[in-house]
Amino acid sequence: MRRAGLALAAIGLLFASASAHAQTYDPSYPVCMQIYGPVGYFDCRYASLEQCRYLATGRSASCAVNPYFVEKKPAAPRRPRRTNSL
Repeated sequence: MRRAGLALAAIGLLFASASAHAQTYDPSYPVCMQIYGPVGYFDCRYASLEQCRYLATGRSASCAVNPYFVEKKPAAPRRPRRTNSL
């Protein structure tokens, strides 16, 4: 009975310490190339669909818009502070 408890505790520690899976899409780029094959993966480092499609030519791959890309909006221009000079 004691061995069973130790085994369960060891299994629980293994699951608790397992590392999380990396995110499939890199949120830094707007376009990803999905490469097909025995080891398929996403390569998200393209600035446009045209760039991705050009580099995917002749490969078993397709390009798609990155659903996790967050476009950075330019900061609003700052207005100078008004001073009360009376």
